[in-house]
Parts: sequence; C-alpha cells; structure tokens
Amino acid sequence: MLNKFKTLNVLPRWIIVMIDLTIFSLSALVAYLLRLNFQVDQLYEFDFLRGITVYTVAGLMASLITRSFAGIIRYTGIQDTLRVLYANLTTLFIVFTINYLSENTFPYSIALIAFLVSLVISISYRLLVKELFAFYRTVPKAQKRVLIFGAGRSGMITKQLIDNDTKQNVKVVGFLEDNARKIGNVMAGVKIHSAVNDFEKLILKHSPSELIIATSNMTIERKNEVVDRCLEFGIKVSTVPSTDKWIGGEFDINQIQEVKIEDLLGRNTIQLKNKFIAQELNNKCVLITGAAGSIGSEIVRQVIGYNPAKVILLDQSETGLFEIENEIRAIKKLDDRLVSYVADVSNASRVRDCFATYKPNIVFHAAAYKHVPMMENNVAEAVNCNIIGTKNLADHSVEFEVDKFVMISTDKAVNPTSVMGATKRMAEVYVQSLNEFLREIDSGATKFITTRFGNVLGSNGSVIPIFKRQIQNGGPITVTHPDITRYFMTIPEACSLVLEAETMGKGGEIFVFDMGRSVKIVDLAKRMIQLSGLEEGRDIEIVFTGLRPGEKLYEELLDDAENNLATHHPKIMIAQTRRVEFSTIKSTTDSLLDILATRDLDQEHALVRTLKGILVEYKSKASKFETLD
Repeated sequence: MLNKFKTLNVLPRWIIVMIDLTIFSLSALVAYLLRLNFQVDQLYEFDFLRGITVYTVAGLMASLITRSFAGIIRYTGIQDTLRVLYANLTTLFIVFTINYLSENTFPYSIALIAFLVSLVISISYRLLVKELFAFYRTVPKAQKRVLIFGAGRSGMITKQLIDNDTKQNVKVVGFLEDNARKIGNVMAGVKIHSAVNDFEKLILKHSPSELIIATSNMTIERKNEVVDRCLEFGIKVSTVPSTDKWIGGEFDINQIQEVKIEDLLGRNTIQLKNKFIAQELNNKCVLITGAAGSIGSEIVRQVIGYNPAKVILLDQSETGLFEIENEIRAIKKLDDRLVSYVADVSNASRVRDCFATYKPNIVFHAAAYKHVPMMENNVAEAVNCNIIGTKNLADHSVEFEVDKFVMISTDKAVNPTSVMGATKRMAEVYVQSLNEFLREIDSGATKFITTRFGNVLGSNGSVIPIFKRQIQNGGPITVTHPDITRYFMTIPEACSLVLEAETMGKGGEIFVFDMGRSVKIVDLAKRMIQLSGLEEGRDIEIVFTGLRPGEKLYEELLDDAENNLATHHPKIMIAQTRRVEFSTIKSTTDSLLDILATRDLDQEHALVRTLKGILVEYKSKASKFETLD
C-alpha cells in the first residue's frame, strides 16, 4: 500500500477540481450551521440549498479563472497557496456581486464564514498531502532477504559485498551447503544450513526472495535441482561468476547475474591436456576462418592463450573482424601477431594470397553457412561456401604444406535431410578423401581432421537467443514440433574439444563429441519461461508451427552405417565413416563448379541432384527437393 502511494502518478486536474468543489459546498454548509448555532430546523428558512449551490458555482468559476487546480499537490508551494487564496477571494467577490444584484440571496455573514472555512480547508489539505508524500518517501523499503548457496570464499565475499552495499536494503538470512563438515558452523555472523534438509525450513521462516549461487564446485545436475526447488517457491535464482571471471581479480556486486538457461544446459568442466595443446600451438602461425562467427571467435580467444607466433583472422564480415580484433587486443598485447584478413573462402585467388603471404602451420576452418531453412532457398551459396570454400582451403593447405587442417562440421551432416547438412557432409568427405589420397601417393605433410558436434548454446541464430527475444516481446514462443529434440553444448566447451582433437589427430579422422543427452525444445521453452518469472499459458503461449524445410525431428551424431572408436578423452570419439575415392569426390566437386558457373534456371535442382548422386544417405525432408529422392 505504501509503495503504491509513494509511486502514485500526478492526479488528473478534473479530480482536483472536484475536490475543491466539494470543499466549497461543505464550507457553505458549515457556514450556515455556524451562523444558525447548529439549529438545523432553521436551514430551510434560509433556503440553504440554493445558497450552497450559488457558492459552489461561484467557486467553480473562480477556480477556472485563477487556475487553482493547476499545481501538483505533493509539491505545493507559495505560488500554489496564493492561487488558492485568489480563488477563494474571487469566489467571495462573485457571491457578493450575486447577492447585491439578487437582493440578499446569500447573506453576507454566511459568505464571509464560508470564505474563511474554505480557505483554511483548501490550503490545509494541500499541505497535508505534501507532508504525507514527504513522510512516506522517507520510510525505508521492506528489507529484501536472500540465501547464499556456498559457504566458501565466493560466498563469504558475496556476503561482505551485500552488507557493504548502501544502495540496497538486503539481508543475508543464511548460507546453504552440501558439505557436511561446514553445516552447523557460523560464517560472518550467519549460520550455515544443510541445502538438503533445511531448505524448506529456511523458506518458511525467512521468506527469502532470492538465492545466490556462490560456488563453482556445483555440478550442472545439482544446479538444476537447486533451481527447480527455488522455482517451486517462486524464489529468484542468481549466480556469482567463477573467480577466473572476476574483473581484475576482484569481485563486484554488479557481477551477480540472474541464472540463465545456458547455466543449466552446460556440462561439468572438461579436463583438457593443456600441455599438449600448448606444444601444438606455441610459436605457430594459426589461420582461423569464420573468425568473426560464434565458433570461430571463441577459437581465437582460446588459441591466443597458447602463445602462437601469429593468428590470422579470416572472415568476409569486416565489422565482425573489427569487433573480435578489438576485443582480443584489449585483453592481450599481440601487436602485429594478430592479423584481420577480409576474404570469402569461396574466392580461390584471395584464399591463395592469404596462404602465400602468411604460410600458416595450422588451419581451423569454421567458416560456413549453417541456417537450415535459409539454405534450402539459397543452394548455390551453400555449395559455394560450404563445399567449394572448404575445397579451396584444403587444396591450398596441401600446396603450402600446412601441418594440420581442422574442419568444424555439424551433426546435421549425419544422414542429411537438408542442403546445409548435405554440403557439410560433402565437405567432410572431401577433406577425408584428400587425406587418404595424399597418404596413398605418399605426398604432402598436411593432416586433415574433422570435428563434428551439435548445437552450441547462444550461437548466432540459435534457438535460445530467439526464445529470449520472443519472451521479451511477450510471446508467443514458436516451436516447430512438440517432439523435436536437439543436442546442446556451450561454445567454450565445443572449442576446447576442437583444440583437444587437433592434438589427437593423425589425419583422416572425424572426431565426434559426446553431446550428453538431447533436450526437448518444448521443455527448453518452458524452462526459459519459468526462469523469466512467467507462467506458460497464462503469461506467454507456446505455438507449434510445423517442421521447416530440411529440418529433422532429432539430430544424430553417427550415421546408421557408422561406428565409433574410443579415444583417450572420454568426451571425444572417432566415427568410422564410409570412404569415398578422391577421384570420385574430385569429379563431383568439378561438376558442382561447372553447374555454379552456368547460372541456369534449373541450377538449384542440378546442384542437389549432383549431391544426392554421391551422398546416398541424403534424403530431403519437408523440402521442394523431395522429388529428387
């Protein structure tokens, strides 16, 4: 109630006028009663109803003339008080005039008493409202109560920062812990409770509005359990970043952020063999294509940590390159060791110039078109970038004796149902067949390696940013099918495994990453609605729109005919894929180049028909190319 009063908007002027008219009427009535010593039976002898009406109408005319209603009551000052005085004096003048012209319609004595009563009440109520607003604005906000999960260093610092924050009225009412040795102790004057046994007791006792997760030792599974419990009780969940992300090694209270869906879909920390990665990248020239994209830019961030001699950022987006270069230079002094190179990978001469100029030792090829429905309608561009671009890079890698070439592929290349998936599978086949061909003729030192994984959280155009925008806009959230599922992996995790696979690769492998369990997209949408503090069906709707052209109901990491082999890393396997002779794949890519050069009206179908001729597993789905199967 108090908060509503404190935040009340300015009253409409017509309401102020109505209040003033009520005061005029009541003042006239009080004046009659005072003049008659409260002898009510004499009121009708003086025709008091007529007199009150005259005084009220006069008050209305005076208010309009003096605009006594124009001021904001809560800010009443001298000018507003004078306007009220002028309004009452004008009312008295109008009544006197009427009384003079109509032979004592309103006795002068009653008019004077009404004037004094009206003046006192009009000024007093304005000053009273002003004082009430001033008083209620000084009343402190209800204290916000929070729980902190984690009674370690991060939890302790979080508690201290909350206590020292004078801008917020927040009280930490308890620590929660899974570590039995800490439970029952007191830290910074606050008791440490069992997160399992004491959670509901604390909720009932303190009614906290927020829980802050201040530990980096919590598994994803446990974090999901904690978030689910909090959502049951309508408690907001926030998280403290890990110590390696503290600004300048220090934690600021503004770094506490609401828990995001990405925090609940990621997996537990991956253990990398950083020593071997460092040996591979130290003092090497590294070329990264698609460097401005989601995956490419993260590879850049991770590669620069291993002391490369030079890093070449290749992308066709000059704005994207500008942004990633500025970001990297802000955190690491690289001088001329960082080079931005604007190029389209399908432009063979431009790509060759890059190799000839910088002679890279290692290539990470992340440049690709990846939007499934869009590529169904832009077949030539998908073939040109994903296949011809890969061919250009691979061929020049051989020419300039690159040590290792690592291609980033996708789970959509497995049993492809779309143009995008088919072009990525064709790129996989090209580099794998080229690797085998080089081995057979004992020529060249380049090792070709492919990495294959599913969707990454938060990448450009992925489902999570789309859902976030839809929630912010009030919905609906659009899901293509109630049963559609996808694998998810964080971008840093995926890129870490790419670097690990690079160290493991001997040439010719397709490394498949363990993506964990698949996630139903509709469940993901519901969870995001919950985390936004909304309720599905009441606040926001989920609408099913139907599968889009080329879209799968579920993704696969291995073909039905493929098997996988274990590696020393538990998250990385090797797919045993069908082999294609390099002469066959070269002939097919030559055919694709010829078709691209024709610009025939039937070009799209000719390209897809050629792809289906070599990729027997490519079966279009919900697409205009189904007739070619």
